[in-house]
Amino acid sequence: MVDEASEAAPTAPSDEALHGAVIVGVIPDQSSRVLKEAARYAKLFDAPLLVVHVDVTRFVTYEDPDGYVHSAPIDINIAAGEGELAKVTDAAASVLDTFDVSWSVRQLVGDPAMAIKHLADQLDARLLVVGTRKRGLGESIREFFTGSVGARLAHRQHRPILIVPLGEPVADDEEIWPAS
Repeated sequence: MVDEASEAAPTAPSDEALHGAVIVGVIPDQSSRVLKEAARYAKLFDAPLLVVHVDVTRFVTYEDPDGYVHSAPIDINIAAGEGELAKVTDAAASVLDTFDVSWSVRQLVGDPAMAIKHLADQLDARLLVVGTRKRGLGESIREFFTGSVGARLAHRQHRPILIVPLGEPVADDEEIWPAS
């Protein structure tokens, strides 16, 4: 079953239907390995799979008592987040059509670790799945200042987290963050 929706869309599955879901955080152009691993665990747990994209160009302004989230753009270009959601939805459809799991897509806003944590609390998620960042100096600097989403989730909530490695592993004798 496929139900693709953003957070405010009327066709989005209810939070009750997603209770105990496996949540997978996905970014555009990410390796399909992350979605495949999440789908394997959703099937293993007989749980729905919720594919989540966090729009970091927007932030939460306030949340209604019914859970509806109001947001505002950090930047005037709000089409960027919509384009990223479309890429994530297309990637999910192409990968997950081969799996026998119920899945849907939801877009969140703000800080990825905090947004995923909040959603996991709402749904009493069974497992969180995220990928590692690509290797490179720019990504290493970004991770140094912002921290990895997986590490931040591990310190801020109690659910198990599956961190799917992307790319080739670093050799035992190689520095992860090369000196400049």
